[in-house]
Amino acid sequence: MSSLFSSLLVAATLVAGVAGTAESKAASIVRAAGQSSVITGWSLQSSAKVSSNMAAVSQPGFDVSSWYRVGSHGTVMAGLLEADVYNDTTLFFSDNLATMIDSSLFTVPWLYREELTFTPQAGQRYFLETNGITSKADLYINGQELASKNTLVGAYGGLKFDITKYLKSGSNAILVRAYPTNYLADFALGFVDWNPYPPDNGTGIWREITVSQTGSVSLLKPRVSTNYKGQATSSVTATINIVALNSGSQTVQGTLKGVIKELDGSLQIPVSASYNLKANENKTITLTATIQNPKIWWPKLWGDQPLYTLDIAAYVGSQLSDSAAQRTFGIRSVTSKLNSHKDVAFTVNGHPFLARGGGYSSDMFLRLDETRLTQQFTYMLDMGMNSIRLEGKQEHPALYDIADRLGIMVLAGWECCDKWEGWTYNDDADGVKWVDVDYITAGKQMNHEAYMMQGHASMLAFLVGSDYWPDERASTIYVDTLNELNWDVPIIASAGMLGYPKNLGWSGMKMDGPYDWVSPNYWYGDQLGAAFGFGSELGAGVGTPELSSLKKFLTTSDMKDLWTAPNKGLYHMSTDVSQFYDRSIYNQALYARYGKPTSLDDYLLKAQAMDYEATRVEYEAYSARQNAARPATGVIYWMMNNAWPSLHWNFFDFYLKGAGSYYGAKVGARPEHVAFEYGSKNGSVWLINHTIDKKGARSINIELLSTDGTIMVSNTVQATTKPTTSQLVASIPEATSLKDVAFLRLVLTDASGSTLSRNVYWISPILDVNDWNNSTWYNTPVTKFADYTALQSLKAAKLSASAAVPVVQAGGVTVNVELENQATVPAYFIRLELQDASGADITPAMWTDNYVTLWPGEKLTVGVNWPTSDAHGAGKIQISGGNIGTVGSLAFKW
Repeated sequence: MSSLFSSLLVAATLVAGVAGTAESKAASIVRAAGQSSVITGWSLQSSAKVSSNMAAVSQPGFDVSSWYRVGSHGTVMAGLLEADVYNDTTLFFSDNLATMIDSSLFTVPWLYREELTFTPQAGQRYFLETNGITSKADLYINGQELASKNTLVGAYGGLKFDITKYLKSGSNAILVRAYPTNYLADFALGFVDWNPYPPDNGTGIWREITVSQTGSVSLLKPRVSTNYKGQATSSVTATINIVALNSGSQTVQGTLKGVIKELDGSLQIPVSASYNLKANENKTITLTATIQNPKIWWPKLWGDQPLYTLDIAAYVGSQLSDSAAQRTFGIRSVTSKLNSHKDVAFTVNGHPFLARGGGYSSDMFLRLDETRLTQQFTYMLDMGMNSIRLEGKQEHPALYDIADRLGIMVLAGWECCDKWEGWTYNDDADGVKWVDVDYITAGKQMNHEAYMMQGHASMLAFLVGSDYWPDERASTIYVDTLNELNWDVPIIASAGMLGYPKNLGWSGMKMDGPYDWVSPNYWYGDQLGAAFGFGSELGAGVGTPELSSLKKFLTTSDMKDLWTAPNKGLYHMSTDVSQFYDRSIYNQALYARYGKPTSLDDYLLKAQAMDYEATRVEYEAYSARQNAARPATGVIYWMMNNAWPSLHWNFFDFYLKGAGSYYGAKVGARPEHVAFEYGSKNGSVWLINHTIDKKGARSINIELLSTDGTIMVSNTVQATTKPTTSQLVASIPEATSLKDVAFLRLVLTDASGSTLSRNVYWISPILDVNDWNNSTWYNTPVTKFADYTALQSLKAAKLSASAAVPVVQAGGVTVNVELENQATVPAYFIRLELQDASGADITPAMWTDNYVTLWPGEKLTVGVNWPTSDAHGAGKIQISGGNIGTVGSLAFKW
C-alpha cells in the first residue's frame, strides 16, 4: 500500500495576481482517424475584463497575454489558485475564505479559451466533447456559437458536438463562457451544509474537454456487460453494445473489430461484426464473446480485483474510421432486494454484503488529485471499510478506475437540498421547482453519468434521489436511461424512506440521523439510526483533528474557543445557517462525561477518546447485528472526509492525518472482531466475522480491570466462527454493576494463537440515558450522561517504548514500536504521532493500531507504514496519552 502514497500538500505564497501566458500553438491536436486528445490547458479571465463580443474573442489570434493560464479542468477558483492569485493554505486559515475574496468577482461569467491546431482532411470528421461544466455555458469556435447556455446546461451534461464545418487549417479558437452558478436554480455540485460554499459556487469547466477525429463512421458509448450471476462457472458471456454513427452523406458498409483482454494482456478474445449505415444514421450494434474460466472481481476483503478491457474499432473497407480503446470492466454480480422488514440488502457475487463505509466529499474547488484520492481510498480499506457513498459528487472517471483497482464499492447518486430535489412535494429545500426543460437536462446528465460508470466493477448502486425521491416523470427518465446503457447494478429510489416513484418502489434505506453526537448505547437501540436496516448517512458527528493539524487552519484564539466557548459558532464547521455550526451538543456530552477541560491539550485528549468511542461503536453495532431478527444491512458514516479543513464529520482530517475517529472505526470494522454491547443487561459480547472464507475455532480472552489495576474478571471463551456471521458468545454481568469506571479488554485469537483483534473499552457505572421521544432528525438528546471523570485522576503509568530498525521496501518505510506498561495501573489512551526530523507530521501514515490502552505489565507492538521516495531519511514518533503525559519521542533513521 505504501507505494500508493505520496506527499501532496505544498504551501504557496499569496499574490495579488499574475498574468497568464499566451496560448500555445502546438502540432495538430488530432492527426488521424481514431485519435482523441484532451485539451490540456486554458487561458482564463473574467468577462468583466474582456470585450462582450464573444465572436471576436473566439477568433484565432485574440490577445490573451493578460489572462491566467490554467490546466485542463478546474472551476474558476481552482484556476485562480493554480495561477497563484490565491492559495488555499492562506484561504483555509481561520475565516480568511470569508474575508479575503471579493464575492462580486463571481457575479459575472468567466471565460475559458484555447487555440488548437488542426489540419482538416477530406472525408474526416472532428468532434468536441464536454464532460462537465458547472452549471451552464456558451460554447464558441472560430467566432461561431456552437451551443448556448440553454443547451450546454447541467454540471453533468456532457455533450458531443460535430465541429467539422467550423474548422480551418492551422489555428482554431475554442471559447467557453461559463455563467455564475446558483445552487438553488442550477443543476450543480453543491455542498449543502457540509462546509462554507466556495466563493464561485463551483462555476467553470470542472471536467476535461476532449477533441477527436474520425472517418465518416464514429463510435459512441461502447459498453460491456456480462451474464455472471454470482455462482461458480466455467464461462461467462460478455455482451458489447456500441453506437455507430455515420456522419457522411452516403451509405457505408464496414466492420467492427475488437478484442477483449485481461488487463495484463494475458488473454485476448477477438470480436467482430459487420454493419451497414445509411447517411446520417446511427444504430446500436451488439457483439458477444465467451470468456472461459473467467476471473471474478471481488471487494478487497473477499478476493482479488482482476479487470478486463475492450478495444474496438470501426473500419470502412480497410480504412480505420474510429477506435474506442480501453473500456475497462470487471466480472462480478451485484443484486439487491427488500427483506421482510422492507430494508434493502445487497449481495456481491452471491454473498450477503454488509456495506461499511463513509460519505465522500470532493475538494471544495472540485480539484481532482488522483494520488490523494488513492490515499483516501487506501485509508478506507485500512480501516476495514468496503464502500463509499457519493451524494452528487460523481467526480471524474479516475475515481471509478481507482475504486476498481483497489476493490472498494461505490454507491453513487444525485444530491439533496437544492435544484436537484426541486419537487413540488419537497417542502424541506429551497430549490427552484422543476419545469419541462429541466427533465430534458436531467436526462442528458443521467445519460452521461450512466455511461461513465457503466461496467465499472466497483459500482454497488445508483441512487436517483437523496433525501427525496424523484417524481414519476424524472424517475422514468433516469431508469430508462440507465437501462438503455446496460446498467447492471441496482437502481435505488432514494437514500431515505420519505416516499418513492412507482417504477422503483420503496428504497429500503433510512436517513433518520443522527448527524451530531449520540451516546454509544444509542446504536444498540431499536429506533431511528440504531443498528438495523441500511443507514445511508449517519454518525455521531465526530472527527476532531489533532493539534498539529489545528495549527494549520486555526488561530490561537480560534483554538482557545474550542475548549473555553463550548457553544460558540465556528467557521470551520458547517455553514452559519446550519444546525451544525457549533459543537454545543458534542461539548455538552464531553464536559459531562469526561470532565470540564482544563486546557486545549486536555480538551483534545478527551475529544479523541470520545471520537474513538463514537465511531467504534457505530461499526460494532451494525456488525454485531448483521444476522439479527431485523438485520443491519449497511452503514455509511457521515462523512468519510472533508472538502476543506473541518472540525467534524471525518475519519481523517484534510491533511490526511488519522485520529480518534479513524482508529475507533478501524477497530470497530475489523474483518474478525469481538465487541462489547453498550447498555446490554448482561454485558453481551459478540463475535463478528465479515469474511467469506474464515471459519473455525476462536478464543476470546475477557478481562475486566479496575482503574487501580485490580483484575475483576478474567475468563477465556471458546467459540466457532462462520463467514459473514455475528453471534452472541459471552456475557459479562460484572460490567453492568460497576461502582466506578473500569477497563474491559477483549482479545480474539485463532486456533494457532494469532491475535485477530484486540479491543479495550472504558466503562462507566452510569449509563447514558437517551430521550428517544424528543429526538430530532439530527440528534437524540441524553438526559443522563455516563461518567468517565475518574479517568482524570488515574494514577500515573510508566511507559517504556522502543522502535525497531526501519524496513524500507516498495517505496515506503515501516517501523515497529514496542510499548510496555511498567506500572501496576493501566496506561490509558496512548497516542502515537509520526513526524519528520523537524517535528512536522508525516502523512499519510497507517498504524496497525493507535490510541491504545495497556494493562499493567503488558507489552504491545504496533507498526506504522508511510510512503517515501527517499533512500535515506530520519523521523520520530511522538508518544503521549491519558495518564502517561508526554513521554517524548523515539528517533529513527533509515
